[in-house]
Amino acid sequence: MRDTRESRLLLVLLIAIAFALITVDIRGGEESPVDGARQAAATVFGPVENGVAAAVDPIGNAIGAVRDSGERHDRISELERENAELKQRLGSDDRNRSRLRELDGLIRTAAAGQYGIKGAEVIAIGAAQGFSWTVTIDIGADDGIRRDMTVINSDGLVGRVTTVGPGTSTVLLANDPDFTVGTRMEKTSELGFATGQGDRPLLVQLLNGKSKVKKGDRLVTFGSQGNKPFVPGVPVGEVLRVDPSGGDLTRNVYVRPYAAFSRLDIVGVVVQAPSSDPRDMVLPPKPAKPKPTPTVTVTVTPGASEDADGQAQDGGAQEAPQDGQTQDGQQDSGQAQDAGQDPPGDNAADVPNDE
Repeated sequence: MRDTRESRLLLVLLIAIAFALITVDIRGGEESPVDGARQAAATVFGPVENGVAAAVDPIGNAIGAVRDSGERHDRISELERENAELKQRLGSDDRNRSRLRELDGLIRTAAAGQYGIKGAEVIAIGAAQGFSWTVTIDIGADDGIRRDMTVINSDGLVGRVTTVGPGTSTVLLANDPDFTVGTRMEKTSELGFATGQGDRPLLVQLLNGKSKVKKGDRLVTFGSQGNKPFVPGVPVGEVLRVDPSGGDLTRNVYVRPYAAFSRLDIVGVVVQAPSSDPRDMVLPPKPAKPKPTPTVTVTVTPGASEDADGQAQDGGAQEAPQDGQTQDGQQDSGQAQDAGQDPPGDNAADVPNDE
């Protein structure tokens, strides 16, 4: 197509129509007049997304490779090369173990809340027909999925189903600015409404402006009438910051969501609500506080040490004279012995000589 005046006018016209449709879609919300076209797009593109996901699925590739390997049994070198490529596509064992942990955690969460779920895998990020925070999952109307069903994972609330095709569904994530869910504080049961803020923490507006809340407090979903779009008791997140109470009727807190929206993989759609509100039963147990380690401190008094040393020195000084006295005593006894013994010559001189 050549760059002519007519082509430029056509391009400007198409852009204007696109922005008009986006504006009508945003203002219309769930009752958008283009919702029918969105569902039609999901019907058309859903199988394509499923096909792309199956094509890049390492486990599916592994099965296909094993199935075809029987036909090439005589080509050892080529099989070795394909085996190396297959290992690379399969990824590390850590990823497979991580997915198993997610699935196990999802089952545990559903059991704690008594939710009836259908497991699904995220096959696309962001819907082709919008600009919202959404993901596409690989189950749809043929699997019993309906609009306004709660979506969870092993950590907590993920979002709600907005568009359903025969084999795929679109999920609006809880961090989307158009997403709002009723919440209830753990233990205190203070009610509020959580709204998504993209990649920032959730904004929760508590209905009681004087409510006592602190960092680390946890929230769950309050539940909707008829359990649509939200079932009760699903973990939402943990309080990060609390705005000071200024006497307003409401109070704002900021919550870190439990679900990591940037790395969703295995999720579950709640197809059957619990018979009773699980309250705080689905929340994970809080980690136990570490017990303080007892310490023993030995204090040495300098005065006592000096006295002990002084006494030891004095005792040593007193022993010296005793040694001296012993030596003197030995010298005196020696002198006594000298005085008591006369030399033989002297005695002979004292005898008178008659002659």
